[in-house]
Amino acid sequence: MELQMKDILLFKTDIRTEGDKQLIAKVMQEYQIANWTVDQDDVDCVLRIVSSQLKLNDVIALVVHNGYQCEELT
Repeated sequence: MELQMKDILLFKTDIRTEGDKQLIAKVMQEYQIANWTVDQDDVDCVLRIVSSQLKLNDVIALVVHNGYQCEELT
């Protein structure tokens, strides 16, 4: 399957520390989200997820439920 631009989801977060990233890693693993990164060097702490199945609002709800701010990066 070829990667489409619509499959790349970008979010502004407050996942700033390595501890934050480790907690989110556990959440991503629990929900079987394998292709994700957090750019902690970026001012927006950009969370990038590649998935053809996940929806923006589902990811936002998941991250917020775990105590972090998350909004679509536009």
